[in-house]
Amino acid sequence: MKWQGRRKSENLDDRRGMGSKGKLVAGGGIVAVIVILLQLFGGETGQQIAPIIEQINQGQQTQEVEQRELTAQEKEVGDFVATVLADTEDIWNQVFRENNLGNYKEPTMVLFSNAVRSGCGNASSASGPFYCPADQKLYMDLTFFDELKTRFGAQGGDFAIAYVTAHEIGHHIQTLVGTSQKVRKLQQQTNKVKANKLSVAQELQADFYAGVWAHHNQKYLEAGDIEEALSAANAVGDDAIQRRVQGDVVPDSFTHGTSEQRMEWFMKGYNTGDIRLGDTFSAILN
Repeated sequence: MKWQGRRKSENLDDRRGMGSKGKLVAGGGIVAVIVILLQLFGGETGQQIAPIIEQINQGQQTQEVEQRELTAQEKEVGDFVATVLADTEDIWNQVFRENNLGNYKEPTMVLFSNAVRSGCGNASSASGPFYCPADQKLYMDLTFFDELKTRFGAQGGDFAIAYVTAHEIGHHIQTLVGTSQKVRKLQQQTNKVKANKLSVAQELQADFYAGVWAHHNQKYLEAGDIEEALSAANAVGDDAIQRRVQGDVVPDSFTHGTSEQRMEWFMKGYNTGDIRLGDTFSAILN
């Protein structure tokens, strides 16, 4: 992606290099759940991660804060993320105006190392990238992308970071337009299987929104960028994760969608660029 020398967002809160000495301590059962959350990035913390965070808080130990200077590579990646965030601001402000969706409220993105305190509670880097609707902020430990490449076979490249950022912005859009609130209410009124399907539809819509963003950002894309996004989407499909972790696939337990679905909806957003065509709920629930 072409990004050097371009506008960087002022809505980036870089807390990397600041973290507690030692490790967060939690029971083995909670750690096992966190591993699954890591493999299924993109969840909305208020809906899926908050209960886990609460359990972690009950068993964790925090020590004094230490600070370190960021490396040149870390600073460069931070500049890249700030540029991607600026692109999301420009594009979604435009899309909201063109579709009479009101004013687009720009979210803050928090970069952190090891652990972070969010409006949804404390979280460790094992939670993976997440969006917290309580404070309307995105949280990301960039070491996640090393895991995505080495453990889950995704391609390297900076556009994987751009795709995940755009996906989390998708959850912010769902909060702004009221989708997230409606999903949570419906989930409270139904059974586990249908609640999971609602979650799948919500996640796929965030992938669709990421594609819409990429469509409107094409002038800055380079050869291979879309392939990097699709590789990341493929790596974190529910079926791919379950097959890797437990050896079999249980569709009723899906919460994010299959690899094929995630790639399909990202590409639908990318090919059309039309936010009105992202009704994943009718496609999944009917």
